Amino acid sequence: MTDVTPGEPNIVVVADPEAAADAAAHHIATSLTAAVATRGRADWATTGGSSPIGIYRHLLEPQLFAALPWAETHVWFGDDRYVPRDHPLSNVKPFDDILLDIGTVEEGTAGGGRHGVPLPIDHLHPFHAGEAIAFGRGIEWCATDLADTLRAAGLPTKDGWPVFDLMLIGIGSDGHLLSVFPGSAAIDSTELALAIPAPSHIEPHVQRVTLNPALIGVASDVLIVVTGSSKADVIGEIFGSARDVSRWPAQFARRAGATWILDAEAAAAMPRVAD
Repeated sequence: MTDVTPGEPNIVVVADPEAAADAAAHHIATSLTAAVATRGRADWATTGGSSPIGIYRHLLEPQLFAALPWAETHVWFGDDRYVPRDHPLSNVKPFDDILLDIGTVEEGTAGGGRHGVPLPIDHLHPFHAGEAIAFGRGIEWCATDLADTLRAAGLPTKDGWPVFDLMLIGIGSDGHLLSVFPGSAAIDSTELALAIPAPSHIEPHVQRVTLNPALIGVASDVLIVVTGSSKADVIGEIFGSARDVSRWPAQFARRAGATWILDAEAAAAMPRVAD
């Protein structure tokens, strides 16, 4: 089984989802700026679903928008649904719609509209699910293509895995993270990126592609944002006395050097974590 980084994360509890999004946006800005100062670029693996929407909007606030090193940042996706990029279930679509203002692209940048961030177009690295579907290449090709791109990107490595400067992660109500569900074969896999069958126990019931959860253990900075009462019980289990990533894959992110931002409702059932 993949080793899990020992230790406990930093837990930040805020009042509500809006406060969580604001805190997360400031954390992202600080993390990416520090990475660029240290090594001249930042590699950020972001998330999908509803988790990043408020965060992305806060990143457009003038102070953060101006401070972020967009030109030196590369953006990756920890996982995605096996759907075209413009599909409502795509994890890339919120990034496109909010941060890139994708409808008004200027030559040479991935955004460029009135609100689009100045991210160079070749710095955005989604899973190419739409291409795989359109040309009948299959979901395994989609995973392998992203893995090959990541290996060729020249990121630092640790224990044989590429090291992201920042991973932004959400948590599912069943304790999953990325597209690594309880009992997933991805937990013991040595593949950098994997195809995941459509889950039957949680919506949406579509195939996924995901990075290996081992990357969470070697990332320089890991940020988890969880809000709402529907996540309270699973947060209590994730931070309980039992450690079992097969049962709660989110425990890959229960590690030293990670930061969990929870709103008050999500944190309601969390036990006290020993110092």
